[in-house]
Amino acid sequence: MAHKEHGKERDKEHRHEHHYAVTVRWTGNRGTGTSGYRDYGRDHIVEAAGKPAIPGSADPAFRGDAARWNPEDLLVASASACHKLWYLHLCADAGVAVLDYVDEAQGTMIDNAQAGRFKEIVLRPRVTIRAGDNRSLAEQLHHNAHEQCYIANSVNFPIRCEPVVVVAEAA
Repeated sequence: MAHKEHGKERDKEHRHEHHYAVTVRWTGNRGTGTSGYRDYGRDHIVEAAGKPAIPGSADPAFRGDAARWNPEDLLVASASACHKLWYLHLCADAGVAVLDYVDEAQGTMIDNAQAGRFKEIVLRPRVTIRAGDNRSLAEQLHHNAHEQCYIANSVNFPIRCEPVVVVAEAA
């Protein structure tokens, strides 16, 4: 599925606004702040009221901690989770029972002298549906979920979806 460009018509339809508040707290001051590029840590904590904190850092290529989530990981996870949520909703509405859903998503970022940017995200959901349910409809609903996904509608790079739909064996 290709990334789509949205016209002004959709922007005119502001039905509801949803607001999200997070705090990113830098925890990498080693005593001298940012006195030099190698003198500070990239670690931070992402917090939101009523939710567990997320330990964050930079990608290890940028002196970050590989054991912590980096912004690029979180962007790929956001695209994957948003697609999944829409897909499950659309399947429920269409009478397709999803029994299992695993997405092994990957993002590709280009880093150059001017600035980095994402080239694409590829979603690879593997979905198992109930025996007897419509496999072709389940596949089509991935396209519909992509059209509805808030994250896919908000980024300026393609998000592709390469789903595999498996029908469970009858009991």
